[in-house]
Amino acid sequence: MKDADKKRLLREMIFFRRFEDRCFEAYMERKIGGFLHLYSGQEAVATGVLDMARTGQGEKNDYVITGYRDHIHAIKTGAPAREVMAELFGKETGSSKGRGGSMHIFDASQNFMGGYALVGQPFPLAAGLAMGAKHKGTDQIAICFLGDGANNQGTFHETLNMASVWNLPVLFVCENNGYAIGTHIDRSTAQPEQYKRVDTAYNIKSSQHDGMNIETVLKEAKKAIDYVRKEQKPYFIEFMTYRFRGHSMSDAKGYRTRDEELEWEQRDPIKNFSKNLIKEGLITEQDIKAMEKEIDDEIENDIIKFAEESPEPKVEELTRYVLDDNPDPRWVGPLQK
Repeated sequence: MKDADKKRLLREMIFFRRFEDRCFEAYMERKIGGFLHLYSGQEAVATGVLDMARTGQGEKNDYVITGYRDHIHAIKTGAPAREVMAELFGKETGSSKGRGGSMHIFDASQNFMGGYALVGQPFPLAAGLAMGAKHKGTDQIAICFLGDGANNQGTFHETLNMASVWNLPVLFVCENNGYAIGTHIDRSTAQPEQYKRVDTAYNIKSSQHDGMNIETVLKEAKKAIDYVRKEQKPYFIEFMTYRFRGHSMSDAKGYRTRDEELEWEQRDPIKNFSKNLIKEGLITEQDIKAMEKEIDDEIENDIIKFAEESPEPKVEELTRYVLDDNPDPRWVGPLQK
């Protein structure tokens, strides 16, 4: 990996952490409503996997789809951070025009095909995206991020079976943070190691790796993505990671011990990658502090400012993007009764 890429990846992960921290604050300030699920602690997974994927090329991008902890995946895929924050603020300039909120970030222009509130919902959609790419004859792949808590859903098993039988170019990325909301995986799943559930049962190549180490994620994600793209077959990759905040803003984390949290905090992907770059002489602690200040200024003076100053959706346009019972699919104004 080039030195410039290492510093870029560090900045990206710091930006993602700070972005989520600012979302936390905005929620407490009652500027963000509804549900909010933060990604703090898991930054290495989305950053590393999507750095190896095809992004930044608009409609030629690989297709990316995920669950409701989706802000960072959207931004890394190419959705403007301003529009993601505006969506969280419920503004017209948001990525879903303020209609979706935190759990429904969407940017079709970048082939980010959405975050989804229903547990298990992205799986069959990912298979459909992969099948679409295959029919079109492109070498695009679908990348489906999923949490360990979703893997007991019927859609998970049905989709893996179809992906294997039909040889679909889809990469399933399991971000195993150990908990389905507040239930530890040992209490809900007969085989806690998710990759072992896939290899034999569905004849899908699978592997498990450290999701707290950005360099490991990059290395293993490249292998997996190259395999899916070249072989036009599915791959299941599991990254062991940890969320530093609760499941959502209403979660007091009473089900976790402080010792467990401290153990995982020692594996913080940002702190450890920073230490490595300092040891390599690529960056100094002062450089990192300056980087953090620059990121904080960007988030506050550009991203938050944009979200706060953007207009609210108009009440009379509440149903603008709803097609059900709409007599004219080209609808551009309020429904007329």
